[in-house]
Amino acid sequence: MTEINIYTDGACSGNPGPGGWAAILIYQGNEKELSGFVDHTTNNRMELFAVIKGLAALKRECRVNVYSDSAYLVNGFTKGWIENWQKTGWKNSKKQPVLNSDLWQQLIAYTKKHEIKWIKVKGHSDNAYNNRCDQLAVAEIKKNAFRN
Repeated sequence: MTEINIYTDGACSGNPGPGGWAAILIYQGNEKELSGFVDHTTNNRMELFAVIKGLAALKRECRVNVYSDSAYLVNGFTKGWIENWQKTGWKNSKKQPVLNSDLWQQLIAYTKKHEIKWIKVKGHSDNAYNNRCDQLAVAEIKKNAFRN
């Protein structure tokens, strides 16, 4: 099975506000940068959306290492949150609807297609790919949100 690394990040100007997302796909030394803009969103949605877009770019079943600085994203998969939300009909511990359940469900679909390892990296630190994703996401906001 092909192994690929995907670095992701999301950004928001205000929360909610205009947002950007970015993903860098790395396979056998080749890198592909993806990024985009959403007019009105939240930071957490952009974090999830970045991974969705990265996984959507894969053309076949892969073993994927997803690197993210979002504890929200990584914990959702590594701390059993997803399983609990599915058991409770997408309600959180306060019996409220789980935020971003539409995006979580898209990610779950990708976990059935790919073998995914979720890896938390420290944001705004010494990880060059995470920093590049942040730059790309912020650039999308600057390019799209404030144009006349």
